[in-house]
Amino acid sequence: MRKKVVILGSTGSIGRSALEVARKLSERIEIVGLAAGTQSELLRRQCHEFKPKAFALWKASSKPEWFNELATSKGLWGPNSLNELIEEVEADIVLVAIVGTGGLEPTLRAIDKKALLALASKEILVMAGSVVMRRIREKNVQIIPVDSEHSAIFQCIRGEDCRALKRIILTASGGPFRGYTLEQLKKVTVAEALNHPTWKMGKKITIDSASLFNKGLEMIEAHHLFFLPYSQIDVVIHPQSIVHSLVEFCDGSQIAQLSHSDMCLPIQFSFTFPERLPSPVRQLNLYEVGTLTFESPDHKSFPALRLARFAGEAAGTYPCALNAANEVAVEAFLEGKISFSQIWECVSYILDTHRQTQNPGLEEIIQADELSRMAAREWIKKRS
Repeated sequence: MRKKVVILGSTGSIGRSALEVARKLSERIEIVGLAAGTQSELLRRQCHEFKPKAFALWKASSKPEWFNELATSKGLWGPNSLNELIEEVEADIVLVAIVGTGGLEPTLRAIDKKALLALASKEILVMAGSVVMRRIREKNVQIIPVDSEHSAIFQCIRGEDCRALKRIILTASGGPFRGYTLEQLKKVTVAEALNHPTWKMGKKITIDSASLFNKGLEMIEAHHLFFLPYSQIDVVIHPQSIVHSLVEFCDGSQIAQLSHSDMCLPIQFSFTFPERLPSPVRQLNLYEVGTLTFESPDHKSFPALRLARFAGEAAGTYPCALNAANEVAVEAFLEGKISFSQIWECVSYILDTHRQTQNPGLEEIIQADELSRMAAREWIKKRS
């Protein structure tokens, strides 16, 4: 039987890679639901190709005329359409690949329907990790991380006694500004920040990679996924992006997952789990790679890791505030309203002024998210 898959964020980089995997595994995978934010025409082409039972366009300002073209697919439109899509179709797997916090509520609905959760949107666990993971345990749902780093860790500890796990080591490419001083970082352009040396990704995650906030968010995500304190989660710079992460056990052994930089591999792993199937991804040849190097992060020039660790250890609504401020600051940088280094300044200000709520529920998390965004926009307005 083919696995029925819903993709939330089908027009983004992860979503497009997921559909490429579905094409290669058409005998194993059936796409039953697709959802996009604003890319109406690309969603239209995807729907004509895969003929899902339902599709959603959740951020468009108006309902497109083409919605009634597909007789076999039900079109959903508007801010609640992601939730409606989850309720409309029966899925074995829901891939959440929406940048930002818009995927939180449909993620919880997918868990309630007991679909396997393939999670690519790290912001969901950053802002509401305790709520999401508690729901996963209550419903006894399997979660498979799709981030290359967390997929690597998941694969490395598979079959191991996690009580013997000593440390997680997340690898980071260092982005396009590895080796830059803080003074140099104040002058970088949007085009330079979007020129990632090893990965092809969407704009937001590419900027996060350049600032190292991506790795900071991944630290918080790893804390929730693997139930480890932050003292047992480290980051190492690895420019080649071949080693996608490592785990260290109490006996000193370290296990790593290696492959070329291609998101199709962790996506396929989440779709076929617990099986492994042949993949079209370019095979790794260590002779061609030649050298793998590792170095410590520059915490002085790139304070994102320090800010993320502080927010994670403070817990409560601090991680939510961190994520919200970063999203607003990245958007402002892309629009030319603030400099690259002001992304960190904005986030630092929000954390300094945040009024913490411990053990928040979903409503308190959403409120903290909204208040942090408002405060970040006000900070940016004063500096634009």
